[in-house]
Amino acid sequence: MPDLSIDGLRRILGGKAVLDGLGLALPGQASAAVVGPSGSGKSTLLNLIGALDTADGGSIRLGETTVTGLSGEAAERYRATSVGFVFQEHHLLKHLTALENVLLPSLAAAAQRATARDRATQLLAEVDLADKASSYPSTLSGGERQRVAVARALLNGPSLLLCDEPTGNLDRDTGDRVMDLLLRTAAGCDASILLVTHNMEHARRADRVYEMRGGRLADAGK
Repeated sequence: MPDLSIDGLRRILGGKAVLDGLGLALPGQASAAVVGPSGSGKSTLLNLIGALDTADGGSIRLGETTVTGLSGEAAERYRATSVGFVFQEHHLLKHLTALENVLLPSLAAAAQRATARDRATQLLAEVDLADKASSYPSTLSGGERQRVAVARALLNGPSLLLCDEPTGNLDRDTGDRVMDLLLRTAAGCDASILLVTHNMEHARRADRVYEMRGGRLADAGK
């Protein structure tokens, strides 16, 4: 699986360098957590890696793909096939069933459509929600909704999962179970994980832990 390589990354917001020469090397199939205070640039980093924002300098590469500079259809194709997103808010569409929500990424990846339904059904089973495929978000618990979001993020077989406070709105036990799920399913799909979190217990479960300091990443140890 492809490595993630970031060098000299800069992002200026409101006249301030939120990211200032940041570097990161994450091998394929590895996991890393980023901790730090709110407003330190953690989510900005994920947005740049996910081609949801544009850098002011430096480079991001995922395997052979140079992410910095992607725009338009190329950025959409990258987001559809190479990365999966799991946010603090599950962002499920309330008028769609759990299965239909998981299927949504297939709309942006034509090559996946033929097998998408079987894949979505399999993923719901892997997150222990096979019996909830026809359920709507309003009938699911917070933990169940987040598990649907994890399945959705994995539908197109991304090589990298970008997780922004995925357990932030969950109680401790449910959050622990979602972390178990993320690590287990990502490993089963050979995907790497970059996790932003305020929860140090969850951060320490990653292969490596970084702290955002002055717009750069410092090794925070385990």
